[in-house]
Amino acid sequence: MSDPAVVLDDLRSESDELDLLVGELTSAQWAGPTPAPRWSVAHQIAHLAWTDAAALLAVTDPEAFAAQIEKALAAPDSFVDEGAEAGAALPPGELLARWRDGRERLQQALRKAPAGARFPWYGPPMSAASMATGRLMETWAHGQDIADALGAVREPTARLRHVAHIGIRARDFAFGVRGLTPPADPFRVELTAPGGDLWAYGPEDAAQRVTGPALDFCLLVTQRAHRDDLAVRAEGADADRWLDIAQAFAGPAGPGRGPKAA
Repeated sequence: MSDPAVVLDDLRSESDELDLLVGELTSAQWAGPTPAPRWSVAHQIAHLAWTDAAALLAVTDPEAFAAQIEKALAAPDSFVDEGAEAGAALPPGELLARWRDGRERLQQALRKAPAGARFPWYGPPMSAASMATGRLMETWAHGQDIADALGAVREPTARLRHVAHIGIRARDFAFGVRGLTPPADPFRVELTAPGGDLWAYGPEDAAQRVTGPALDFCLLVTQRAHRDDLAVRAEGADADRWLDIAQAFAGPAGPGRGPKAA
């Protein structure tokens, strides 16, 4: 089991890095488009603030969070966009302050959570460590959209291990959310970390294999790039199919991004 404190420390670092990227933007830059259709930089930060607030509610008031689940089920294709739209309408300074305050409140709530506690979510219930991992994954992914919009190049870090981990654990979910039967056999996943180390998952003799740079794998499972533009390779029909549909996030199947050459 992951140590929640370690993941929370990494989540704070990931959030702080993104904060440095957006903290001094002009109003025009906040309103600028990102690779996500119809989403500006403000929409990206608003979504993070909205999701942090939802996570805090799940941790501190599960009954109230259940009402949010009902809203999500009633409008599965629009409730996320609606939350982002509301936040993006705020003045940039107010939105930035809301994101900073909300993510710190969530940090403190998760650090105080009892050992073994599990919290409701839009997918399966989550432990404190899993909740923090999910928040880190989203912070990194939406931060990538913002970096792409600003023409900034982020240095990959060992924090990508958390993103890769959740992407691998979500393998069966990616199949199931598309009405497909998940493969019965485990996969072998071998990723080259930013520092050159090998991150390996699954049995060494697995017939279905995925290999490549950790950064590219994380871009794939967060659907920030098309597999044709990445150096991630599959061996086996099931592994190859997974690379077409992989998603590390809960909710409906994501549309993904088209190849750059398209």
